[in-house]
Amino acid sequence: MIHFIIATHGPLATAFLQSSRMVYGELENVYAVTLSEGDGIEGFKRDFAAVLERASQGADGVLVLCDMQSGTPWNVASHSAFTPDAPIPVAVIGGVNFPMLLQTDDVARFSDVNAAAAHLLALTVPTLVKAVPVTTAQSDDF
Repeated sequence: MIHFIIATHGPLATAFLQSSRMVYGELENVYAVTLSEGDGIEGFKRDFAAVLERASQGADGVLVLCDMQSGTPWNVASHSAFTPDAPIPVAVIGGVNFPMLLQTDDVARFSDVNAAAAHLLALTVPTLVKAVPVTTAQSDDF
């Protein structure tokens, strides 16, 4: 089973989880960690390590969904992903969005975190769309 961490600048990760409860209900084994101005990078590293330890419990791997590539959350998560002596496999995706978060439930059953990451990206790409006028009714499903 794959567990998930949303890692973002500011309160975005927490807001994603709150919004997901409104739309989907409780997402199991999804954790949030945020970089705050007050705690800085060292505080984020400490918080991330604690959340990663919790998320690792009972998991085959942890998939970290970051707000953007190359920011502090990405860098810290990537360090965990590429540390040779990591206690659990970790994969990192940049560009988390709301549909991606909701679709974590579709890949939680995977045992290979890298396969879960690839599948989650494949599920998410079709959710990135530009609005165009339509003449027929559209489904709310994504």
